[in-house]
Amino acid sequence: MNLPNKLTFARLCMTPLFFISFNLPNWFGERYFTFSTVLVIILFICIELTDLLDGIIARSRNMVTDLGKVMDPFADTFSRLTYFVCLMTVGIMPVIAFIIIMWREFAQSFIRMLMMKEGKALPANIWGKSKAVLYAVSAVLGVIYLALDRVMPSAPWITTCGTILTVIFYLAAVASVASFLTYIKGIRDTGALNKISR
Repeated sequence: MNLPNKLTFARLCMTPLFFISFNLPNWFGERYFTFSTVLVIILFICIELTDLLDGIIARSRNMVTDLGKVMDPFADTFSRLTYFVCLMTVGIMPVIAFIIIMWREFAQSFIRMLMMKEGKALPANIWGKSKAVLYAVSAVLGVIYLALDRVMPSAPWITTCGTILTVIFYLAAVASVASFLTYIKGIRDTGALNKISR
C-alpha cells in the first residue's frame, strides 16, 4: 500500500473516531462538551488534511492505483455522511437535506461501480464540483457552529448563523441532486452503459 492509500486508510479509521468523539456528551453527559469539541475539531482537521494530501501526492508522484481509485471516493462518502449524520442528530443539519444527500451518495456509488465494471469513468461536471465545495463548506461551518453553540449557546447571533447554515445545507442537497442528474444524462447521451448485461 503506497503513501496516498495509507492516508486514505487513515481517513477511514479516523472517521469512526470522529463519530465517537462527537457523541461523548450524548453518551456520558455535558461535562464532556469541551473534551468532545476539541477532539471533534482535531479529527475533522486531520480527516480533511489526509483527503487533501492523498490526492496531491498521488497525482504529483504518479502513485494513482486501482485501489486508490476505489478507496478514495468511498472514504470521501464515508467521512461526509458521518459528519452529516452527526450534525443531523443534534439538529444542526435538516433531516430532509441529509436524506437527499445520503440517497444521492448511495446511488452515485452504485453508478460508479457499474462504470468501473465497464472500464469507464464518471464524467466531471460543474454541479459535481459545486456539490463538493458545498459539502466541504457545510461540514466546516457545521463543526464551527457546533463548537460555538457548545461554548456560547446564548449568544444572540447563534440563531442567525443556524439559519444561514440551514440554507447552505439545502443548497448542498440541491447541488447533489443536480450533479447526479447531470451524470445520468451524460451516461445516457454517451451510451456508456449500453453494453452492460441485463
